[in-house]
Amino acid sequence: MDTGLAGKVAIVTGAGGAIGAATARALAAEGAAVILGDVDLAGAEREASAITAKGGRALASQLDVSSEESWAATVQRAVTEFGGVHVLVNNAGLNSVADAVDETLEGFQKIIAVNEIGVWLGMKYCIPQMREAGGGSIVNIASICGVVAGFGRAIAYHATKGSVRGITRNSALRFAPDKIRINSVHPGPVNTAMQAKDRGTPIEQRNLDATMLHRFAEPEEIADVITFLASERASFMTGAEVFVDGGWTAQ
Repeated sequence: MDTGLAGKVAIVTGAGGAIGAATARALAAEGAAVILGDVDLAGAEREASAITAKGGRALASQLDVSSEESWAATVQRAVTEFGGVHVLVNNAGLNSVADAVDETLEGFQKIIAVNEIGVWLGMKYCIPQMREAGGGSIVNIASICGVVAGFGRAIAYHATKGSVRGITRNSALRFAPDKIRINSVHPGPVNTAMQAKDRGTPIEQRNLDATMLHRFAEPEEIADVITFLASERASFMTGAEVFVDGGWTAQ
């Protein structure tokens, strides 16, 4: 089945990082024009250049997902340069390992601003463009931490990823009449820079032990699922929660 992504325009946030970059590459390989948004403009530019060097269409945009002005500018670039917005991947995220006692108000609010408000703002600014286009697809990147307790740490991360579940399901219902599909992806441990911080520690071993496949995902394995949900191959899916976790939540 045709993916339907050729000629479409996608915005991917956190695109300078592992999962975001892999997703941008996967969407571009399917023929989509991709706006790689990241607060780290150099990282986004690097990944965009790699895509264009292979004949794809891509541009980098400095995007602070917690800022309305930043979102407005990025969406306007998508419209001006490529003609609209058809796909949004809300991938940008922050983590903290602090528990309920050790976390600070400032730290909690910072994670809320990126992981929760950033997802909402992305939808707020992209959905009007999708309505004009006659439909679209949004993929919000949550986490297994939105549904499991983990190891009792990272309270802000768990709270915000749980919120992404509610945001996704609520908005999927609201915008289904506009032919806008909204789904969430819930990765387990992935080989990213965030995960690398725990390499060789008891935390890494606990994550491996909790995963039935006893390994971490590669970013491309998450990107393939995101691309599927963004495409017409998932045309009857909305409000869904897709777990890509090596079996963690099945136990």
